[in-house]
Amino acid sequence: MPTKNLHIPTPDGTADAFAAFPDGGGRHPGVLLYTDAFGMRPVIEEMAGELAGHGYYVLVPHIYYRHGPAPAVDLPEHIGEAERPAVIAQLMPLVEAHTAERVLRDAEAYLGFLTTQPEVGAGPVGVIGYCMGAALAMRTATAHPGQVAAVAGFHPGFLVTDAPDSPHRDIPKLTAHVHVGLAEGDLSPEGIGELNQALDAAGVGYTTEIYPDTVHGFTMADTDAFSPAGLQRHWDRLLPLLDGALANG
Repeated sequence: MPTKNLHIPTPDGTADAFAAFPDGGGRHPGVLLYTDAFGMRPVIEEMAGELAGHGYYVLVPHIYYRHGPAPAVDLPEHIGEAERPAVIAQLMPLVEAHTAERVLRDAEAYLGFLTTQPEVGAGPVGVIGYCMGAALAMRTATAHPGQVAAVAGFHPGFLVTDAPDSPHRDIPKLTAHVHVGLAEGDLSPEGIGELNQALDAAGVGYTTEIYPDTVHGFTMADTDAFSPAGLQRHWDRLLPLLDGALANG
């Protein structure tokens, strides 16, 4: 699977990035992939490569580029429960600094870059995200309704909050098809109700689903949260979503 290391100009600097795309040349639907809080690392590159194998050009930006190139912090090969608190403690200042304003500035730069790559076809794109990346994906989709035709978030963090600028408050602006795959406990029943109410107001096709026997982070094979069944269900939901919205228009 061809891959590229890239640099994306943004209003605040230059974001390093990774792209995976199909063999054989040609142009393919574009997908912007936002990482979880742990950021770019081998497991993310593997997931991008798998998605590219299904016919997509997948762009993965380093969301913490303002703090230096990836990786933002030194990560163990496996992020177990023993290692997690120390890693999260290092990452939290970066997460908190990644304000909605920064997200939206970056989103415009990332989409502009993605849609001008020679391997990317004309037409709408998909945006997907994991953990905090789900909130970034939703902000991107609501800010660019004419450009984003599919949005998916898995084990989301910060998607429904009490903040005035919570991502879910802009969901009525959406025009994209949506899937949100939740671990048990990711959102309260009230939070899921608010999310569904916002999606209903948008009038878009959507599914919100609690994946059984999962915990937050279930798609990530380099963590103790990993669930092979949860990861497979994620592919079973994501691929038809993208195929229906992008590959088949």
